[in-house]
Amino acid sequence: MQFRHKALARLRSPEELDLPVRLARPQGRLALAVTLVVMAAATFWAATGSVSVRLSAPGILTHAEGSYLLQSPVAGQVTAVLAEEGRLLPPAAPLLRVATDRGEQLVRLVAGGRITTLTARTGSVVTPGAEVATVARVRSDDDPLVAVLYLPAADAATVPVGARADLTVPAVPTQRYGVLRGRVRAVGRSPQTQAQLTGFLGDPRLAARFGRQGDPVAVLVDLSPSATTRSGYHWSSADGPPYPLDPATPVTAAVHLAAQQPLDWLLP
Repeated sequence: MQFRHKALARLRSPEELDLPVRLARPQGRLALAVTLVVMAAATFWAATGSVSVRLSAPGILTHAEGSYLLQSPVAGQVTAVLAEEGRLLPPAAPLLRVATDRGEQLVRLVAGGRITTLTARTGSVVTPGAEVATVARVRSDDDPLVAVLYLPAADAATVPVGARADLTVPAVPTQRYGVLRGRVRAVGRSPQTQAQLTGFLGDPRLAARFGRQGDPVAVLVDLSPSATTRSGYHWSSADGPPYPLDPATPVTAAVHLAAQQPLDWLLP
């Protein structure tokens, strides 16, 4: 009976059409307003903002003309080493004296440069084609270092000439001295084969490491010079490390590509 009385009372009551209808609570209107503001800000940023894109790439510090492996043209025993590591020698300079079955013969440099690695020692036995030294192709002590990066062809195609590159040197504490600054000078036109990598780097092991994922494209980075640092190059810190950099030092580069608008990611 209780429900029946309520039903009859409702039938007798007016429709209350003159009363306003509440579509949303105040909290709901506030949430809607915040959502619209956020969407408007995101749309404006997507249309007018920009995002910096970085490309990570492995590389190595070297000289612009690279290095080469000096191989012995003769077989015999090394009786004398005529130069030491770090020495700058002219073309055709003698490096080793080797006792052969035809008498003593000299092993000479093919091209001038600095001896970076000397594997032959007095008393060691060499054969034709044996690696006896690695020579950096430099003409003077003032020849600057460069960084050569190796990227897949698809990634290298996105790198513009002049792009800024920040180089992390594992041998240098990054938290203390920061990163090495540089600019992209040139981007290779075609992938490098293992033979080309070895011919430039002067080390088949390095060539195998950089070519592990296929034939890469070389990207040449000029290091920013500095007259106030011990290394002679500009770092993100004020002074950089208190010692010079050595060639054949591995690096990891963060190449700054052209800034992109977020809207470009959404549109085909």
